[in-house]
Amino acid sequence: MTISYLESVDSTQDYLKKLLQEKRVSAPYAVVAKMQTAGKGSRNNSWIGVEGNLFLSFALALEHLPKDLKLASASIYFAYILKMTLAAEKSQVWLKWPNDFYIGEQKIGGLITHIVNDTLVCGLGLNLQENVADFAKLDIAISQDSLLEKYFLNLEKAFSWKQIFSKYKLEFYKNQDFSTHNKKEKISLGDASLLDDGSISINNERIYSLR
Repeated sequence: MTISYLESVDSTQDYLKKLLQEKRVSAPYAVVAKMQTAGKGSRNNSWIGVEGNLFLSFALALEHLPKDLKLASASIYFAYILKMTLAAEKSQVWLKWPNDFYIGEQKIGGLITHIVNDTLVCGLGLNLQENVADFAKLDIAISQDSLLEKYFLNLEKAFSWKQIFSKYKLEFYKNQDFSTHNKKEKISLGDASLLDDGSISINNERIYSLR
């Protein structure tokens, strides 16, 4: 993984997507910024940037993704591998369906995905050191460099979707007191059933993360 380090950028996702669209870089490639001024969250929400936290986007070739991974559930796959990485360092972080990192009942970050040409771009924001507004921060001390090294090493292991999902589904019960959005409508996850491809079923409707 080639990593480009920036002092400041509006959005690591937008920056990396532009590099890919202009064919100035190729996957695997990552962009890390010390400060992000216009970070992107789910449903076009902004992600507030505070220096010292993690602002990361990385690109991987679609052909190198697990063959059993449904792209609509890619955010679950890559987010859970980060959760595993942090858990190995004794963090109590858990993954709220489909792409939010939580400590207890408070959000500390999230991961979203986009397709650019023949690559998948993952954008990740995580409060490593500072919490803002109603958000929390990571419950362990770990340097950005150490986290990136351990996370990218885990990505290189090329886990199958089945391997990751078998672990994630054991923790899905933690979602029961939370909600998500579907077509701008807020829905309770307490009534959701997790399906094998990462989608959920609520009232006989199948919902994919699409993030």
